[in-house]
Amino acid sequence: MRRVRGLAVTAWLLGPLGLVMVVGSLLYVRSVYTSVTVAGGSMAPTYTVGKRLVVERLDGDEVRRGDVVLFEAPEPEIKGALIKRVIGVGGDRVVCCEGSGADERVTVNGKPLDEPYLKDGVADGVRPYDVKVPAGRLFLLGDYRANSMDSRFYTSVGHQGTVADGAVLGRVVDGFGGALVWISAALVGLVLALVGLGFGIAALVVRRRQVVPPMPPWPVQV
Repeated sequence: MRRVRGLAVTAWLLGPLGLVMVVGSLLYVRSVYTSVTVAGGSMAPTYTVGKRLVVERLDGDEVRRGDVVLFEAPEPEIKGALIKRVIGVGGDRVVCCEGSGADERVTVNGKPLDEPYLKDGVADGVRPYDVKVPAGRLFLLGDYRANSMDSRFYTSVGHQGTVADGAVLGRVVDGFGGALVWISAALVGLVLALVGLGFGIAALVVRRRQVVPPMPPWPVQV
């Protein structure tokens, strides 16, 4: 009986623990990460139409310059969420542009941006602007500056086209790399649950063997 009890206790410890780890890890990953499909060309060539992107859910005050964010469109006539790059955050001065032609650069706080991701290397190509980004807001641009509806055109909402950081739904990340720890925990939990199941089956088998009465001896003629 001591052996059965040991197997049963191990099963009850490992099985539920493994299930909790699996369910908890998967729920966490699902709550923090989502995916979207690119529907427009404003972020080309970085993200082209039809590309599937992984988005990490976070608050707008956590994003930094250079991040690509998913956010709620500020203009009522624009339907759905948009993807743009953060050029300026609260307190920044964003100016277009320094230089001309291939040497044209957007500047942030007087420093020209190095933007290797731009479509055809064009930093703007539309209109000049000089924006002081208010606190709690973001200045957003697409990587395809000649084909992007962004902060340069969000004039109906005021604040010089900047977007409230509360409109941010998440940040585009390269795959589920940040979730590997939790995915690994889910796999460990699955192993523990299976091991616990194995111990449970073993406990049942041993117990059954112990309760089966021994076979009577064969009759012997003398």
